[in-house]
Amino acid sequence: MSAPSPQNPGLTNWLLIISLGVIWGAAFMAMTVALEGFGYWTVAAWRLAIGAIALTAIGTAIGQGFGEITRTGGASGWVYAIVLGLESYALPFALLTWGLQHVPSAFAGVTMGMLPLLILPLVAVFSPEEGIGPRRIAGIGLGSVGLLILFGPSALESDGSRFELLGRLAVLLAAFCYAAGSVATRRAPKMPPLAFAAASLASGAILLLPIAIWIEGWPAAWPLRPTLALLYAALFPTALAAAVRIRVITTAGSLFMTLTNYMLPIWAVIFGIVLLDEDLPPQLFIALALILAGIAVSQSRAIQAAFGSRRG
Repeated sequence: MSAPSPQNPGLTNWLLIISLGVIWGAAFMAMTVALEGFGYWTVAAWRLAIGAIALTAIGTAIGQGFGEITRTGGASGWVYAIVLGLESYALPFALLTWGLQHVPSAFAGVTMGMLPLLILPLVAVFSPEEGIGPRRIAGIGLGSVGLLILFGPSALESDGSRFELLGRLAVLLAAFCYAAGSVATRRAPKMPPLAFAAASLASGAILLLPIAIWIEGWPAAWPLRPTLALLYAALFPTALAAAVRIRVITTAGSLFMTLTNYMLPIWAVIFGIVLLDEDLPPQLFIALALILAGIAVSQSRAIQAAFGSRRG
């Protein structure tokens, strides 16, 4: 069996990105509940801190402690871990936290969903071995149209608020941070994913925690329901997802990883319908068909390889 690659990600990586879509899709509900008891900055900072503590404990127990970064990546490994912590966690978390106070959440959903479009030029320059051809460009375009249909034109409408423009710029910059972080992860020295993820989360937490305490203070209380939601957000969409994300990007590439951005809003809508009794958007099935078609087109050769076909 050949090793996973951007041209042939392998069945395991397919299962991992589908799982990430489910995990991140449920994160929206968890964040909503967590914000019932805590401020925006507190939620963002403690997501990183609790996630870093959990991954550090697990990694140390199975031989993937911080020492493995020094052993396998050296000084360069630590530089990448710190940069990733700032670029993929602290900075985008802070930008999204601020931006979502001034723009509709649907705008953020569309912007995050467009991440593959932002990654394309970065991959072309910094990670050309992943390969960008007509199929991938066409597939990403189809998926992007599906997301626009899912969220509807209201996502781009202006509400005239004072900081709306700055809020939109903050969300766009957060998306660019995620895109750049994905490519940086691909270029990092090969390191154990738990150790790499734990060090990155810890770097982000070290920056955000003092800011959260300065702006919102230490939490005066830890109400049960918001606290449980915060724990879920920290342990699954943050800690577990960070380790899985690094594994997928380093083996299958940053472009392949962005397929999760198409799955995420679909799962978020489904969870809202099933668990929160929200209305079924009439455009859901059209959007889903376009998104699935985009994934099929962009990954057609990889899908054939996963099912044993070596033609074309």
